[in-house]
Amino acid sequence: MTEVNGVAGGTGGAGGAPGPGRESGRPGAVRSRPGGWTRFVTARPRLSLLVTLLLAALAVVAGSGVADRLGSGGWQDPTAESTYATKALEREFPTSQPNLLLLLDSGHKSVDDPAVAAEAKRLTARLATERGVTGIGSYWLSGAPSLRAKDGHEALIAAHITGEEKSANDTLDRIAPHYRGVRGPVTVKLGGPVAVRSEMETTIREDLTRAEIIALPITLVLLVMVFGSAVAALLPLGIGIVAIVGTNAVLRGITEFTDVSVFALNLTTALGLGLAIDYALFIVRRFREELAGGKDPLDAIAITLRTAGRTVLFSALTVAVSLAAMLVFPQYFLRSFAYAGIAVVLLAASAALVLLPATLALLGHRVNALDLRRLLRRGPQRESGPGTGWSRTATLVMRRAPLFAVATTVGLVVLGLPFLGVKFGTADDRQLPAGAESHVVQQHMRDGFPGSPGGGLEVLAEGGATPAQYAAYKDRIARLPEVLRVDGPLVQGKEAYFTVQPKGEAVDPDAQRLVGDLRALPAPFEASVTGTAAVLVDSKHAIADRLPWAAGFIAVVTLILVFLLTGSVLIPVQAVLLNALSLTAMFGAVVWVFQDGHLSGLLGFTSPGSIETNLPVLMFCVAFGLSMDYGVFLLSRIKEEYDHTGDHREAVRFGLQRTGGLITAAAVILAVVMVAIGTSRVTNTKMLGLGIALAVLMDAMVVRSLLVPAVMRLTGRATWWAPAPLRKFHERFGLREEEPAAAVESKDEAVDQDQDRDEDQGRDRDKAGARG
Repeated sequence: MTEVNGVAGGTGGAGGAPGPGRESGRPGAVRSRPGGWTRFVTARPRLSLLVTLLLAALAVVAGSGVADRLGSGGWQDPTAESTYATKALEREFPTSQPNLLLLLDSGHKSVDDPAVAAEAKRLTARLATERGVTGIGSYWLSGAPSLRAKDGHEALIAAHITGEEKSANDTLDRIAPHYRGVRGPVTVKLGGPVAVRSEMETTIREDLTRAEIIALPITLVLLVMVFGSAVAALLPLGIGIVAIVGTNAVLRGITEFTDVSVFALNLTTALGLGLAIDYALFIVRRFREELAGGKDPLDAIAITLRTAGRTVLFSALTVAVSLAAMLVFPQYFLRSFAYAGIAVVLLAASAALVLLPATLALLGHRVNALDLRRLLRRGPQRESGPGTGWSRTATLVMRRAPLFAVATTVGLVVLGLPFLGVKFGTADDRQLPAGAESHVVQQHMRDGFPGSPGGGLEVLAEGGATPAQYAAYKDRIARLPEVLRVDGPLVQGKEAYFTVQPKGEAVDPDAQRLVGDLRALPAPFEASVTGTAAVLVDSKHAIADRLPWAAGFIAVVTLILVFLLTGSVLIPVQAVLLNALSLTAMFGAVVWVFQDGHLSGLLGFTSPGSIETNLPVLMFCVAFGLSMDYGVFLLSRIKEEYDHTGDHREAVRFGLQRTGGLITAAAVILAVVMVAIGTSRVTNTKMLGLGIALAVLMDAMVVRSLLVPAVMRLTGRATWWAPAPLRKFHERFGLREEEPAAAVESKDEAVDQDQDRDEDQGRDRDKAGARG
């Protein structure tokens, strides 16, 4: 990151301090006359800051307690058959859907010991009297072998807590202290879906606080290393905090209308800090460069907003588009990340384009105050040109473009190969740490109880039937090859249900095939299938059905936006393909580490042997958007230079020279934030944080530094080609970071510049003579 220190690196389309042949007086340079937006945000900077602080304070109040209103579900399709059947069974047959389990451990005694049995029956009777609890069952009431451990020292009490997530959690919090712990001759632990969900929400809140404590000081140190000035380093953090508290308030408002996942809070913190730092990094850097070039603060802000500011706005749009694609999916888990992501991106960009310029107007040259790097400097400093190392890298890569293009592409593809063996599953208690109480209960059931606890399928029969029809249907189920046992039916009015136990694991391929077989089985009534395998089948179908629409939306809108930026037909295609290629390492690592269990001891998680179905979609949308963020800064700088010089190879070299250091610094800072999120004890959050951190670093250090310049060198000047109608469209509607200079190659413009320069030199000679 040393090459972005001082005033060297330019912003992603802002260029940096003019170098030889790039003086501000040349044709096409940015004029420093403050525009309307500059006047708007800097006219009353103190008032702008005061209003922002008041709004931030209101957002803190409005967003307080938002975590208590968020849920930990949302993994399944709410319109799916399995969801409908589950709700119907909960309503009509609550004993079929227990969501609270009490694991009673009798120590060295048998669960059939009279004292143990008496205490178990007392607890069962008390649980039956609790408000909001129905469907009580236990081994001591039914004698069911499935509720008794194989060694005879553990057994279960099952119940169903009624209500939605929030009310069920409240009920659990109220009754848990009366049952948990040592109760006479038994020790009681609480498990089941409600306990897992409650413990997961608590763990996520605690982990998020720890992640913020880790990320903020490290981020501040890195910003000081990048900027040197402590004052400049604090600005991005301030923008990030404003974005985070604002998004919390937005999420609080959204919970009034729809469900929102608690996992979205992690994305709010990560993107709020990461993108705010990215945007502020580029804007503050350009502002300091203009000050160093002799501009007064107001003119420096005007140039910064016309260049880096426009790039920030454009970049925010590309990230928001990628996140908005998750709105096409029905699972509120994915939709929650779209709500949080879009809000935090737009708030970060707004703060960077409104609050930050007002602050810079007040600070002026004091933005460079408190240069802490001076304390570390000893002896004479060796001078080097801005971004010299990146210039050498670009030159080397373009000189050996075929080698770098092939080697980098092959390497990324190889890193992604483990993803070919991906196995999709559902989120369960193994998301929690091994010592979490609800995880311990479920693990004891998997290891010590007969059958496959939680792996059964339920078939809901609606419409009524005769006993003979029910018996015939049960026989047809029993003859299916994947079926181990069929229980039921339990009839209540015109509704009934069967329990089907598959031969294998709960969600293995045979169990998933069994779901299809059951749904295809002729029945004299309306039959609906639910259960763990059915939920997985429906979730996979929902994602596969809508994934082409989401991918198409991202691709088409990205192609249009990049075309509006560059005016090229080829560059948008390159951007989409190289962005997708940059994600291969992330997906390969996710399978190799989190599915196959490599490094599970080092990272502290329990591998369930599968990847939750929603996670790859979420990680793709977030990582693709962040990759486009860096791509926009690099491409816009290359485009600006190509417009000025017409030299394709020099534009690529200069673009990487001016942006390589800043993009790498921004990626490292964002990776630090994501790694802090990845310290979570919840496996999915750990996977999200560490996976996106890897994707961001691979994109910045491999794709942007090696693959992009190599591919652009191979495509040559054809990179900028577009058919005539599209060229005309871009000239009229295209996005430019600089105000277009009239008649760039006009002889009259050149003559006027020469005359102005001669007049300036004459005035300087007159002043020198007067002083003499």
